[in-house]
Amino acid sequence: MDEERFNQSLRKLLKQFGVTAQREVERAVDDGIKSGALTGSETLRARAVMEIEGLPTEIVIEGPITLG
Repeated sequence: MDEERFNQSLRKLLKQFGVTAQREVERAVDDGIKSGALTGSETLRARAVMEIEGLPTEIVIEGPITLG
């Protein structure tokens, strides 16, 4: 295995995930506030799950997102 190539590929994937996830969460929260489903002062529970095809692994990250 080429460690450097692997690490670069993994960092690229995680960066793409982070940027995309942040954009989508911001959009969902904005929509929730506009629709009245959220007030903007909540703390939301978030959960992200990553699975890797071909490997018997599931990575779960959970944590709060505080709006106000």
